[in-house]
Amino acid sequence: MRTEPLSANIPLLRVLAGETLATPPLWMMRQAGRYLPEYRALRQKAGSFLDLCYDPEKAAEVTLQPIRRFGFDAAILFSDILVVPDALGQKVRFAEGEGPQLDPLTPGGGLATLASELDLERLAPVYETVRIVRATLPSEVALIGFAGAPWTVASYMIAGKSTPDQAPARLFAYQHPELFGEIIDRLVDATSSHLIAQIDAGAQALQIFESFAGALPPSLFRRWSLAPVGRIVHRIRSQRPGIPVIVFARGAGVGVEELAQAGIADAVGLDWTIDPWRARDSVQKLRPVQGNLDPLALLAGDDVLAGAVDDIRAALGNGPHIFNLGHGILPQTPIAHVEQMIARVRG
Repeated sequence: MRTEPLSANIPLLRVLAGETLATPPLWMMRQAGRYLPEYRALRQKAGSFLDLCYDPEKAAEVTLQPIRRFGFDAAILFSDILVVPDALGQKVRFAEGEGPQLDPLTPGGGLATLASELDLERLAPVYETVRIVRATLPSEVALIGFAGAPWTVASYMIAGKSTPDQAPARLFAYQHPELFGEIIDRLVDATSSHLIAQIDAGAQALQIFESFAGALPPSLFRRWSLAPVGRIVHRIRSQRPGIPVIVFARGAGVGVEELAQAGIADAVGLDWTIDPWRARDSVQKLRPVQGNLDPLALLAGDDVLAGAVDDIRAALGNGPHIFNLGHGILPQTPIAHVEQMIARVRG
């Protein structure tokens, strides 16, 4: 009879449960992407980026490529945070070289153009991707599902594109707080449904990306980031207990300490601007941490990379830690540098 937990042989889940491992589990944000020649070859055959996200066989193959090549300790679903507004009826398209484009939400239009509930049928191919990957992964490799946080996704929905400082969404939130709150509420419901569906398809852990946390002043960070993310995590814990959630709030600064103190996340992602020694004392003593190698140090390689890896391991190695980048890997990163990083982390 099995007496050990199902996560006993999965390093990433052991750390998310609070265990300190001599060698931290390792994966990279955007590990399935343009730096890999096998990804670029498949991307050319797939049509648009969104077509690739909605093709279960191809999306599963992309998800698995870095696991085969590097033996990472976790696979993260290949998809995009903007499948949520797409499944709410806001048309999303990706123009080559220009990034995502949406029909902007306006104060006059309000929520009239959005569905009241997430179209799970529209996202069925995403969940099929999860099922394919989970069935294929080695048993010791964790499968991470993900979604964008409501503030980050709302920023795209209001501006219709990525903006340098999310000024359109911030101004909208200042001038129309009630309507903005309704948009956030809609996204809390939709994001919760999307993440729970990923769990049901086989995701063993989740990551919520608050990519634009750095654009918010502290009061708005608490109102439009921490509070909505907290509602999502509460819903996941109440409906699918036991599934750990990592929250990555890029640019939040000392806001990551508030995130840890609030108990919202099972683990806190650190971007590359966070001092790992301070994070050890203010964040890691409360929650496992993930991060936080500068993607440019990985791009630089050699002694720069070795020193940066060693500094992070020295600061965070005596507590629960998942080694990762402080943001996504850059497309021009040499594969040899990724191999160097893995060898350095694993000793």
